Amino acid sequence: MKSAFAILAVMSLLVSPALSADPAPSGKTESAVIGGGCFWCVEAQYKMLKGVQKVVSGYAGGTLDNPTYKQVCNGDTGHAEVIRIDYDPDIITFKDIIDLFWLAHDPTTLNRQGNDEGPQYRSTIMYSNEEQKKIAEASMAEAQKEIQGKIVTEIVPLKKFYPAEDNHQDYFANNPYQGYCRVVVSPKVAKFKKKLEEKAKLKAEAK
Repeated sequence: MKSAFAILAVMSLLVSPALSADPAPSGKTESAVIGGGCFWCVEAQYKMLKGVQKVVSGYAGGTLDNPTYKQVCNGDTGHAEVIRIDYDPDIITFKDIIDLFWLAHDPTTLNRQGNDEGPQYRSTIMYSNEEQKKIAEASMAEAQKEIQGKIVTEIVPLKKFYPAEDNHQDYFANNPYQGYCRVVVSPKVAKFKKKLEEKAKLKAEAK
């Protein structure tokens, strides 16, 4: 029996080396709010990132309290589709999150991502303090050196974040074969995943 248990223990180490690749969480949490088009895409992308604890799709930057998806999609509430990223600052920094933001979408198209058009799809970074603002501005300046076309991302203070309806949370994970997910979300997620692998930022569970 002892030898059997020993063999199983060795096998578990051999077949799951990636499970020990992620750093242990520190228990700390900070948040970032960004928008890069449809939040189904950006949520699915950032969920794969090491150190990210939770990603919530929602709305921010508008004038109406507790907006609905339908109201935001009409484009007249001023809100953008955004995500709130809760992350462990000992594993990933706010700068990391923003540096990857320029790779997650096209920051040069005003109020548009692909065929999704309207102010709700604008490229935005909503900062919670002056340090986040300075990091975002510096990151954008560096990104502009590499990106063709003028970056039109707005960097504005976060006033209020409203979580989206339950059916919009984890949308890609729950609806991978839905038409928009297959045609738009899936390719963007695959492309971003490859970039995370190159930068060693991909969660072990996402490999």
